[in-house]
Parts: sequence; C-alpha cells; structure tokens
Amino acid sequence: MLSYPTVKENLARYIDAGFPILYINTFEDSKADKYIATVADRRKVLEWNGADGFVDFQTKAPFMPNQTLEATLSFLKTGKELHRKLLVIKDADVYLNIDRSNENKVVSLLKEIARKIRKDDNWIESTIIIVSSSIHIPQPLEKMITVMELNFPDEWEINNIINKFTEANGIPVIHKSLQDNMSIAFKGLTEFEIKDLLSLAISGDGELTGKALQLVIDQKRQIIMKAGVLEMIPLKEGIDDIGGLENLKEWLHKKAKVFNDTARAKEFGVSIPKGVLIAGIPGTGKSLTAKAAGALFDVPLLRLDMGRLMGRYVGESEENMRKAIRLAEAISPCVLWVDELEKAFAGIGGSSGNEVTTRLFGTFLTWMQEKTSPAFVVATANDITKLPPELLRKGRFDEIFYVPLPNDDERKKIFEIHINKRRKQDIGNIDINRLVQKTEDYTGADIEGVISESIEQAFANDSSSLTTEDILNCISNTHSLAEIMAEELSKMDEMYQERKFKKASR
Repeated sequence: MLSYPTVKENLARYIDAGFPILYINTFEDSKADKYIATVADRRKVLEWNGADGFVDFQTKAPFMPNQTLEATLSFLKTGKELHRKLLVIKDADVYLNIDRSNENKVVSLLKEIARKIRKDDNWIESTIIIVSSSIHIPQPLEKMITVMELNFPDEWEINNIINKFTEANGIPVIHKSLQDNMSIAFKGLTEFEIKDLLSLAISGDGELTGKALQLVIDQKRQIIMKAGVLEMIPLKEGIDDIGGLENLKEWLHKKAKVFNDTARAKEFGVSIPKGVLIAGIPGTGKSLTAKAAGALFDVPLLRLDMGRLMGRYVGESEENMRKAIRLAEAISPCVLWVDELEKAFAGIGGSSGNEVTTRLFGTFLTWMQEKTSPAFVVATANDITKLPPELLRKGRFDEIFYVPLPNDDERKKIFEIHINKRRKQDIGNIDINRLVQKTEDYTGADIEGVISESIEQAFANDSSSLTTEDILNCISNTHSLAEIMAEELSKMDEMYQERKFKKASR
C-alpha cells in the first residue's frame, strides 16, 4: 500500500498527466478532501455527493440542489462546464456496485466523459476523482480508472495525533511505553476515531491511562462486526489448554517472541513471521491451536470465513477479500485464522475450478507472498491433498505442520486437561492410565466428548463424583473417528508422511 506522501504526490502527477478517472479508496473523506484541495492548484473543484447533490467542493454550496449523479454527468458531458476543473464524486457505490453495469447510464456517462479527457487534443482538460471506502469498478471503466489507497494513520502519525491531543487538552505527558503501546493499538483506526477514543479515555479522570487500550479493543471489535467479512474471536483458550503437540507449541513460542518485539527483531535481522499451515485429521487440536496462538501472541484473533466473502454481484467477492485483507493489515498486529483452507480453495487450476474462487485464491496467494505487516496467518486444513500446490511452496507459510492422532502421553495430558476443567476435585481418584489404554486412535475431540458425556451421565445418576468406571462406560459406547473413517485416515497419514511435513508431536 502507498504511504500518505506518495499518494499525495501521485495524485498531483496523475492529474497533471491527464488521467481521466482516479479512484481514491479511503474511509476518511476529509483527508481525501485535504489532499485534493492541496493538489488542485488553480483548478476549480466541483463535487457531487449523495446528501446534497451537485455542489461547490470548498463551500458545499449547491449549484443544483438534490441533483442526481446521472443528471449532473449529463449536464457536464459536453465539456464546457468541466473544462479545466476537477470533479469529485462521493457516495457513488450504488451506481458502480451492480451486476449489469453495462446497462447503467451513470457508467456510460463516465465512460463518455473519460474518452473526451483522453483525446490527444485534450478536448476536456479535467479529472474525475471518485472517493469511496470500497472498490467497485464496472468492467467498462476498468481501463480508464487508476486506483489509489489512503492508508490508515501509521505509528508516526498516531504519535503526532496523541501529542497534539494531549497538548490541546492540557493533559500531562504520558509515559513513553504507554504511548508506544497506544500507537500500535490505534493502528487500523481513522484519525476521527482515534480522537474520539482519546476523548472518551480522558472523560473520567482527565488523564490518559492504560484503559484507553481496552477502549481500542472494543472499537476494533465494532469495526470487524460492521465490515461483516471477518469475525473477532474472544481469547479464551491458551497454549496450556493443548494436550501434546510439543513441537508445534515450541515453534509458536519462538514466533511469539519475535512477534512481541518486532522492532528489536528487525534490527537484529529477523524476518517478521508470515504464518503457519496446520494440517491433519479432524479433532486433533488444529482449531484450538489457532485460538491459543492469539492468546500467546497477545493480539486480536480474527477468523476469516470464506463463505462470508462470496457475494451476489460481479466483483463483490473479490472486493470482500480485499476488504478482509485490508482490515487484517490495518488491525495488525493480529492473528488471522483461516479455517478449513481446503474447502475455500479446492479445485483451483482444475477444469472444474470456479473463476471467482480462482481470483480469490490469486489475491490471497499474492498477499501471503508479499505481506510485510505483522498479521500472522494460522491456516488449518483437514485434507491437504485438495489444496493447490502453489500454496504449499516456500515463502507462503513459514512452516507446515502435520497433526497426527495423539500418542499415549498426549492422550493422558488431554484427559487431565478436560477432567481438571470440569471436575478437578475428582482427578486424584481417576485412573487415567486405564483410560489411555482404552482410547487408542481417539482424537482430542473424541476424548473431550467422552469426558463431557460421562460427567453428564454421572450428574443424571445423582452421583457425588466422577469415577473411572463412569468414563470407561462412555468409552465402551463411543466409536472414535479413527474407527469410523479408518481407510480415509490411513491414506491421509501416509500422504503427510510421504511429503515429510514437520510433525506437530514429538
């Protein structure tokens, strides 16, 4: 993404070069207005917006009150009223984000004006600037539009906002460590939102304290909810809730150390971690590990559900993917959990590959290859054979781990974890070694189900405690996943070992 100064410089260059339509993708209209006003030079700027219609850009005084965009463009298309002027268009999503854009009159008018701007003799010396928080480009306009993105404020700008706010409100200078934490936490928020949260933070005692950080988390949860393409997952599980998987846990601890001190790591020459792909049969702790990574890294945990990305209109799914990536980058540092990755990108490159899914895959792949932001991706997959080989190459993920069925030691730890969670007072009287012997080829999910069911049964029988026999009775009535899917799991296990993926267990 471009930084603010580069966007400003490019905006001026594109206008001077006669680019017909510039598309500024931003949540901050006021910041875009500031840049446009700066680079306009002596050109008069016109504006159309959904609230007031056709207005003067500076004063917002109406030229033609409540004029529709179609009527405004029809009036300007001759070129006389637009020559040597800039036209800023806001709130145009409804005209651009439709499935049959070829039949849209607004698109046709924009195309006609753009052609006149592009003529060698510059019949119209002008530029149209569309300002929008999302990108919707109708196919007829693709070759005429240049997209520019205004980033959210970076850490340097956020520090300036905080300094100016404290000075303006007579607030004592805050400790450097708190300000550094705040500058990181405020990433992904607009200047307007940052100032609002600072005002809210001082509303009680007139000082900026650590409570501002909690307000930021609440605000980011709101942003995620409103966007509708990601989900913020509460950090309930920790790394100690995982039974076994010692190799994977040790690897995550190492990455967390880098992630939690990126400045010093970069100075030392360490690359920022990209992410990990955890593959293996269902119920072996892959999703639990993704959730625990958020707590270990001490950052927000975001879940990307590919089903949420699929839209009804042409280009909507691709825009949702870009929006999800922008949100993850803006809110970073964070952990982005992509669950059941094979379902999202199955069939890519084959004859049955869906065109939209292929484009989504391309966007995701490019981002994984090139990203430099501290957004750590934890992708989980049950059947890695369904994934495109491009995703498994070096440079996408830092490592690929295979999670097998838990061994004896791991099953013992899993039993201890789930009994301690529910009936800690009974664990001393339960023969866990007997349980381990009776649960060969059980997954962690199978064991959790057995403990849950046995406790429920003991309660229903008015028992005062949970016993070994209660659990053994449930085990005898349970068919493990390995028993139900024996052939499929055997083939999967062979394939993972053939590809020499790193084992999550010791």
